[in-house]
Amino acid sequence: MRAPELRGDVWLNTGDRPLTLAGLRGRIVLLDFWTSGCINCLHVLDELRPLEAEFADVLVTIGVHSPKFLHEGERASIEAAVRRYDVHHPVVNDPKMELWSQYAVRAWPTLVVVDPEGYVVHVAAGEGHQEALRRVIADLVTKHEAKGTLRRGGSPYVPVEEQPGELRFPSKAVATAEGRVLVADTGHHAIVEFASDGETVIRRFGSGERGGQDGPFDIATFTEPSGIALLPYDIAERVGYHAVVADTAGHRLRGLDLITGEVTTVAGTGAQWRSGPDSGKGVEVDLTSPWDVAWWGPAGGIVVAMAGNHTLSVFDPVTGTIRRFAGTTVEGLRDGDVSEAFFAQTSGLAVEGDKLWLVDAETSALRWIEPDGETFTVHTAIGVDLFSFGHTDGPSDKALLQHPLGLAVLPGDKIAIADTYNGAVRRFDVFTREVTTIATGLAEPQGLLLHDGELMVVESAGNRIAALPTTEPTVVTGDAHAVRRPPTVLAPGEVEFSVVFTAPPGEKLDDRFGPSTRLEISASPPSLLVDGGGTGTDLRRKIRLAPGVTEGVLQVVAQAASCDDGAEHPACRITRQDWGVPVRLESGGARELSLVMAGEPKTGE
Repeated sequence: MRAPELRGDVWLNTGDRPLTLAGLRGRIVLLDFWTSGCINCLHVLDELRPLEAEFADVLVTIGVHSPKFLHEGERASIEAAVRRYDVHHPVVNDPKMELWSQYAVRAWPTLVVVDPEGYVVHVAAGEGHQEALRRVIADLVTKHEAKGTLRRGGSPYVPVEEQPGELRFPSKAVATAEGRVLVADTGHHAIVEFASDGETVIRRFGSGERGGQDGPFDIATFTEPSGIALLPYDIAERVGYHAVVADTAGHRLRGLDLITGEVTTVAGTGAQWRSGPDSGKGVEVDLTSPWDVAWWGPAGGIVVAMAGNHTLSVFDPVTGTIRRFAGTTVEGLRDGDVSEAFFAQTSGLAVEGDKLWLVDAETSALRWIEPDGETFTVHTAIGVDLFSFGHTDGPSDKALLQHPLGLAVLPGDKIAIADTYNGAVRRFDVFTREVTTIATGLAEPQGLLLHDGELMVVESAGNRIAALPTTEPTVVTGDAHAVRRPPTVLAPGEVEFSVVFTAPPGEKLDDRFGPSTRLEISASPPSLLVDGGGTGTDLRRKIRLAPGVTEGVLQVVAQAASCDDGAEHPACRITRQDWGVPVRLESGGARELSLVMAGEPKTGE
């Protein structure tokens, strides 16, 4: 089909000059539908970097920023995200999700390839498509060079001027036993050690280059580090390092020796987990965007918020092993036993005795886990679902947050919340279950630290860490909001459901060891799905939707394995995508729902 023309209210990385597909005719255009708070979208940014370098003279990547949260649609927020994640291609803001609808996008992230003649030739939802895209682009280069329709050279990218500073998009902070403050200087790919005043720099862990090299503090490299956890003294003495860093985009845990300055990798291979074992010897297990870490005695080690697949892991520094602790990899909000609970991009942890507090960014939720006999149970204090958010104080069952990323335990059984997209710090009273606001007007607060009796906040977009002034809490009664994605209108009763996956050029589905595909379907509320839920190996099945439910969300996880076709030692890849599909049931609705994971678009998909 002919690709719809580009339009949006803000263009970035172009010198404010709008781009059009007509003006890019002759180039291969890759549209990346993303939103800045989506962890899978951030993974795709890293996957695209080598493709942009390899095909620099024929490929133009354009990020179509289709915001989930209100804050993400603001110009200042998008500008910060583009700089924070080193996005080196044009970005257009799609605040009303018009391009999203015109291109029939159903999930973040979605990638659309437009050929030099302006036709959509490939669509891929989710992550893990780097090699497939390489083959599609290479095939287009060969085809259109032969036709004489390929135009080389001339990039529309215009870099933004950077302002120097001590910190660049910092995220989390902890205080050592000596009173020093360690700050994750995420944008500089480093950990900064400040004196107790939080201003005087003692030293930096990390050269400032992006990477995963171990070694002395001035040679070692990190990749967008975030959470930092201090080990108990006796554990640190045994293992030879004092702090564990969640090296988020490096998909590793790093150990810091605060005496010698040595940096070592203690878990993670540097490859992102997509499927297979997530437990075992730490340095042999793939991780996926560990965002925060905290030592929690009841779990027996460092709890790791594995934001990349919506789970929690536990790393044991003494044995050097890591294991899945909570979550199923399905994104959502479901309480109960840790093995069956759903999480949604857990991004902040804090320990209060036997309780582990956490914030789930994508459900705008405050939750906690506590021992329950021989297992652990998950509870929710604030939060509704994947699509409800706002800035509302009051009873916790009515309160709303917007994409929170950090926590701190306060005296008097109170929890401080870095309510990131509201630019606020909120407070939850554990006993009264009341929520109040203690600070507003902050630049994307991501981390909180109680230090020498003061509550310090890491303002990521403000590039600083500072103490919050002591003020009386206020009660904010803001509006409730919902994600503005248009729902899919389906008929109650039986619906034909399918996920489209076409192996890229030169590959075939890998069925050497059994079925090559996997499909898992659930629903929120659970009563929406009468039949057809659960896990199977076929990407097509019949589902039955309850006639008594008017709306809800179908939660879909699909996976496919493919390998090089005809190679003696084929390279194999796992493609995986999670969808949360808002649906509305009406008598005249569709009786077929098809989601594209990868392949050529067809009518209705």
